[in-house]
Amino acid sequence: MPTASVLISGATGGLGSAVTSAFREAGWRVVAPVRPGTRADLPDDVVPVVADLTDPAAVDEAVAAAAGDDRAPFRAVVNLVGGFAAGTKIHETPVDEFESLLRLNLRPTYLVTAAALPHLVASGPAAVVCVSARAAVRPFAGAAGYVTAKAAVLAFANAVAVEYADAGVRCNTVLPGTIDTAANRAAQPDADRSRWVSPTAVAGTIRFLASPESGPTTGAAVPVHPVP
Repeated sequence: MPTASVLISGATGGLGSAVTSAFREAGWRVVAPVRPGTRADLPDDVVPVVADLTDPAAVDEAVAAAAGDDRAPFRAVVNLVGGFAAGTKIHETPVDEFESLLRLNLRPTYLVTAAALPHLVASGPAAVVCVSARAAVRPFAGAAGYVTAKAAVLAFANAVAVEYADAGVRCNTVLPGTIDTAANRAAQPDADRSRWVSPTAVAGTIRFLASPESGPTTGAAVPVHPVP
């Protein structure tokens, strides 16, 4: 019987499948939002919820599903949804493209977290884990929109940590380097993958930060990448 519930946004992605496995193996009840019109190959014991995580009403439904089993109190949120684009310098980047990366990376994180917080406060000690990127603190050229969006995710997580510490909700962020997923391999077929980080390594860190084992850690930004 699961001991607690976790809502994992982006659970069907390359990193998401590893994160889902880490929580399932640790005995959590996993609730996974699935984008409308897509097929999700999820394990039978994962609870799927069709939801557009840019839509507040759909987010509320996903959160309600996570909080809907009294046998497994809603104790954690993991924010994985995001996106990447690069290749142009700042003065060459259209403002719509710049803003789209903010919306893609920050809006779901904000909406899911904001909707979940009242439930997490009510259920007792709980945790939020956000996925930013190493680029948020170590930018690289040609990706100002992505860098800014991931830095915004980090800043938002730090705000959550400060505002909800007294209510028993911790919030921490992981800062992975390039993750060794199928999508990244396809996008960078000639890259040196020796310095990429495995999804399993990132997933283990996320699960630890969501669990009581990591208490009372909050407001941390945890790098997950090979030592330079």
